[in-house]
Amino acid sequence: MEIVYVYLKKRSEFGKQCNFSDRPADLNIDIPPNPELAAQYVERNPVDMGIQCSVSMSEHEANTERFEMETRGVNHVEGGWPKDVNSLELEQTIRFRKKVEKDENYINAIVQLGSIMEHCIKQNNAIDIYQEYFNDEEEVEVTDEASSAKTINVFRDPQEIKRTATHLSWHPDGNRKLAVAYSCLDFQRAPAGMSHESYIWDLENPNRPEMALKPSSPLVTLEYNPKDSHVILGGCYNGQIACWDTRKGSLVAELSTIEFSHRDPVYGSIWLQSKTGTECFSASTDGQPTKFMVGTEQGIVISCNRKAKTSAEKIVCTFSGHHGPIYALQRNPFYPKNFLTVGDWTARIWSEDSRESSIMWTKYHMAHLTDGAWSPVRPAVFFTTKTDGTLDIWDFVFKQSDPALSLKVCDEALYCLRVQDNGCLIACGSQQGTTTLLEVSSGLSTVQRNEKNIAFSIFERETRREKILEARQKEMRLKEKGKTEGKDDDQKDKELATNLEEMVAKAEQEFFDIIFTELKKKEAEAMEKKAKPQKKQSLEMDEEVEEDNTGEEEGGDEEKSA
Repeated sequence: MEIVYVYLKKRSEFGKQCNFSDRPADLNIDIPPNPELAAQYVERNPVDMGIQCSVSMSEHEANTERFEMETRGVNHVEGGWPKDVNSLELEQTIRFRKKVEKDENYINAIVQLGSIMEHCIKQNNAIDIYQEYFNDEEEVEVTDEASSAKTINVFRDPQEIKRTATHLSWHPDGNRKLAVAYSCLDFQRAPAGMSHESYIWDLENPNRPEMALKPSSPLVTLEYNPKDSHVILGGCYNGQIACWDTRKGSLVAELSTIEFSHRDPVYGSIWLQSKTGTECFSASTDGQPTKFMVGTEQGIVISCNRKAKTSAEKIVCTFSGHHGPIYALQRNPFYPKNFLTVGDWTARIWSEDSRESSIMWTKYHMAHLTDGAWSPVRPAVFFTTKTDGTLDIWDFVFKQSDPALSLKVCDEALYCLRVQDNGCLIACGSQQGTTTLLEVSSGLSTVQRNEKNIAFSIFERETRREKILEARQKEMRLKEKGKTEGKDDDQKDKELATNLEEMVAKAEQEFFDIIFTELKKKEAEAMEKKAKPQKKQSLEMDEEVEEDNTGEEEGGDEEKSA
């Protein structure tokens, strides 16, 4: 357990000492019994009681109270030293150790303990109880079970004024904790008295947060340091970068100055791969990024080269495909050449070899998409969240037109999601500050047989198809350009005007044709509904006529026989 802080205080500052003493008991109030009430007592005799032979059973529900856990620290102090030896003095402790080591009893005890320890070490070297026998077996045969997910825990914002959970970060060691950033991103619409605190939650204790982070401005992003799990990086709403050390408490350990910070909220922050593990990168909307691949508010993905020598070489290329801001951008962990973007009403998969358009995309949803992420264990699975509170899990090896599993997590808009390293747990943050922890089925968190090769072939096939379409479009543009080069500008304008008129007339005609066909369908359906009872009546009339005819024929036959 981590010790946060130890307060030192003199005994004289505790206040007046309480002195307790023993004394005999005192009787303050004595209430005698009331004889009038005793006279009103009626003895009940006999007493009727119903008995049944079968066991009484009933359907009931019990709502137990939540068990609240609390973490406390223990301060251990080195002991076992004699009174004449000061443990804080290094020379005295060394001198005492040398004296003890020369004692024969100490030597005999060490020899006996050493033989026991040697036996245990040899036994562990001979048999490894933690040995993995099937490390090379990456592909696992999974049963054909239906995709599913279940809610494990719900972490609610403890503040009265609810805020949006804007970012999530898993603890790097064992994923035992979850850091959640809370803020209101509506410009100048934050309610008065809104708290700036963000929290670290223990997965086994959803009742109260384990620790509160207290920044000067609400946090938009939070990221654990992968090399030092005690250090957390945060991006503030006012553009500052803050850093916490959980061993030192809830207050900010390091904070960037206003002059050298962003002018807009910090929407993204990551730790860079370095030897020291202390370098980080932050992104905001106050300037173009120059080091990484990022998504802009205009729906364009910019690929930048951080080691470029000239300013012209810093922006390598751009990818344009969304109609609005890009809320999520992540490379595939198995194939970095392919990356996922989420914006407007769709999620798109791109390839660096095809810059004109995305190679795969989802259908246009009725609700806006807010976040997305790849599965860290399956190359063909990714997750998206929407403003209608739905979490969609996509598996394009299984199906591409619809999600493999769609879950209604809550009634409010989901704002962010984060997938655990083993792919089993998913944390979703909502607009009202509620963080929902879900566990997916083994089929969605286990690599399928030959899935990596299938996903790679799908990416390559779609990339080739887009390249062919791009080449075809370029040929058509060149042909059109060659045709129009020899014509005058007036003639071009006339042709454009006529083409526009023809296109508008054609669109109007198609629109009215659709309406007329729908009206005809409705009229035909109405006529069929009316004609059904008439057909029944005509059928009944035909049956009666046939019966009459058969009766007449039978009578005629009788006359003939007579």
